[in-house]
Amino acid sequence: MKKLLLVIVTLFITMVSMSLYASKEIPYNQDDRDRLIRMEEAIKGVNYRIDSLEKRMENVENLMYILISAIFAQIIGVVGFVLWDRRTALSPAIAKNKELEEKTHMLEQALKEMAHNDKKISDALRKVGIL
Repeated sequence: MKKLLLVIVTLFITMVSMSLYASKEIPYNQDDRDRLIRMEEAIKGVNYRIDSLEKRMENVENLMYILISAIFAQIIGVVGFVLWDRRTALSPAIAKNKELEEKTHMLEQALKEMAHNDKKISDALRKVGIL
């Protein structure tokens, strides 16, 4: 019991002495005030620099958006040109192919008609698999 009382009294004294130590007045003089004013001015200067950097970063972001948009526009233009060129380059070849198929079909019909009258033509057409 005496030990418990001793511990409690010791803790009480420690707490009271700490509160007295913590409540000491911190001296504040003209040099401290001047130093604080200089620090506030320096912080204002840093804030101004940060604001100017933010504006520059916004300008860089806008430039990046413009460049990316220009790249996409070029890609779309190239794809459009490729599709147009492919269509215009292939259309004469497709027309020529269609014309040749029609001529081939007409020649085949003519050979089949001739095969009815001529045995040699009939044998040749059977050999190649047309009849």
